Amino acid sequence: MTFKKIVGKLHLWLGFASGLIVFIVAVTGCLIAFEDEIKSITYSFRNIEAQEEAQLLPPSQLMRIAQEALDTEDIPKNVIYTEEDKAAAVWFWGMEPEHFYMVHINPYNGKVIKVTDEEADFFHIMIHGHYYLWLPPAIGQPVVAYGTLIFAIMLISGIILWWPKNKKALKQRFSIKWNAKWRRLNYDLHNVLGFYMFSVGLVLALTGMIMGIHWFANTVHFASGGDGMAQYHAPLSDTTAVAAAQSEEGVDLLWAKLLPQKPTDGILFFSIPQDKASSYYTFINHDPDSYHKLDYKHYDQYTLEPLDAEGPYEGKYEEAGFADTLIRMNYDIHRGAILGLTGKIIAFIASLVIASMPVSGVMIWWGRRKKSRKGNASRGQKPLRKEQELVSSN
Repeated sequence: MTFKKIVGKLHLWLGFASGLIVFIVAVTGCLIAFEDEIKSITYSFRNIEAQEEAQLLPPSQLMRIAQEALDTEDIPKNVIYTEEDKAAAVWFWGMEPEHFYMVHINPYNGKVIKVTDEEADFFHIMIHGHYYLWLPPAIGQPVVAYGTLIFAIMLISGIILWWPKNKKALKQRFSIKWNAKWRRLNYDLHNVLGFYMFSVGLVLALTGMIMGIHWFANTVHFASGGDGMAQYHAPLSDTTAVAAAQSEEGVDLLWAKLLPQKPTDGILFFSIPQDKASSYYTFINHDPDSYHKLDYKHYDQYTLEPLDAEGPYEGKYEEAGFADTLIRMNYDIHRGAILGLTGKIIAFIASLVIASMPVSGVMIWWGRRKKSRKGNASRGQKPLRKEQELVSSN
């Protein structure tokens, strides 16, 4: 068996193993590609009138308002202040039972604008499919991650199969014969489009693997000059300290400290401690259109002293090393946002092509299978007819 035949068998069986996973991940990726742009147009409840001279309400007050709106005593997970003309938001989420509510509040007057159930939100549902195939995260996440790894291998094997034996056939591999019969057209769509989306598809696969496979993320971090610790590990608060700045008072003091550092069109995010040992996790996003230009910091919930987290998600973006910056940029690279709207369009088109690959691949396999059956049947008829001729002659 030749090398290309071995690669062809590998490509086929890996396609069977990951085809459905790739199709679902690619389709959901298309649907969430322009989530931010669509929400900015359709989610009008997030827009408010900016009031330059008015004072923003502190987080503790927004938290109490949100608890009253939901009629709950649960501690909010997050408080977010965004642009001057956007509502603040208080998040309540958890796994037992699984829930995710966002209370959108006017931060100038405390008016509750809307309470949204994010578990019922279309984009949230699509994200669950993209990350977990709508399975429990402990099951779906590794299935998607290693399905993506198989897809990356398939991309490489696909290029090997695409590569022509001679230069004369090379030109044919770059163009689609649109007036051909459907089987030839399907073959061209699979091979030619697969070639053109190879580089983008490989980037999407590798960045997806960084998010889903720890050992791969650590390898990339180490290979790019880091210490090989690409995961985030939050620091703990000193539970022996005197609770001088705990709970509501603490988050307000922290907010007053960080608010002057927030750009007018930036985002200020607080993660509220949920137990005695956890710490405040905060970031300031200097570019709301992306997720990598963030300044991260952690603080002891009792003393408000700065703490250092392990991993790349700590400190100012401008001061991060190359390896940490690469990991921070990974999500924006994955969704194409690193190149702005143009990058998102490229990622969208590539995802559409990727979604078509399992479909056209199965059609190629099915067509060859039927052709092989017909060939076997025709070869089997010749001895039978010869035997009938001998019988009749006798």
